[in-house]
Amino acid sequence: MDRREIAGLLAYMGRLDPRTMRTDPGELRDQVDQWQELLGDVPLATEYGWDARNAIRSHVVSSPYPILPVDVARQWSKHSADRLARHTDPVPTTDPDDVESWRAELLGTRHAVLAGQRPPNEQRAITSGTTLDPAVEERLRAIGSCIPPHVRQDLAAYRPAKARREQLVAEGLPDVLAVPCGWCGAAVNSPCRARRVVPRGGATSHRPMKTAHPSRIEAAALAYDTSRQESAA
Repeated sequence: MDRREIAGLLAYMGRLDPRTMRTDPGELRDQVDQWQELLGDVPLATEYGWDARNAIRSHVVSSPYPILPVDVARQWSKHSADRLARHTDPVPTTDPDDVESWRAELLGTRHAVLAGQRPPNEQRAITSGTTLDPAVEERLRAIGSCIPPHVRQDLAAYRPAKARREQLVAEGLPDVLAVPCGWCGAAVNSPCRARRVVPRGGATSHRPMKTAHPSRIEAAALAYDTSRQESAA
């Protein structure tokens, strides 16, 4: 904020809390200097949720003490940190082999988010947290997943195991990876493992299998039938 914006902010503050008003020209000048020293890098308002007047009004309503410039600066710092925490770095448009340009674009995007010059890229908000934005919930209800169907089809060639599991679920068949394997100890969502052995016997390591052990297939079918019976009941 410049001195003109600081003076306007102080006038607004004086209307809400007359205790902060300064009538002496010298005291008013010192007050403007003090506030500008602490709020020189804090914007008066941004297009994305910040307004210093709201910070002042919130303090006047919630605290019996006169507001200080550091109170506004702290609220701005909290607001900026929250925006950056919700931000996911987009892939830069510059050549990835140009390390300096790549890094400069990433930092520029983050600085713009911190300064309130652009909204955060909230890709993580689709799947993280316990509550979702109503618009996100409506989108998930419409497409059934945070990954649109056409994107899922494009990814199928690069993750055949995942595509096969989705196909089984769509066909109403049990997903064998939805249960752990009692034979090899593979966890849920992990493929079954086969031992690599040396000529004289003994296992040296394990390798993932393309198919599941028969006992795991039976356990998945049993769990699937039980789930269907419970749903029908």
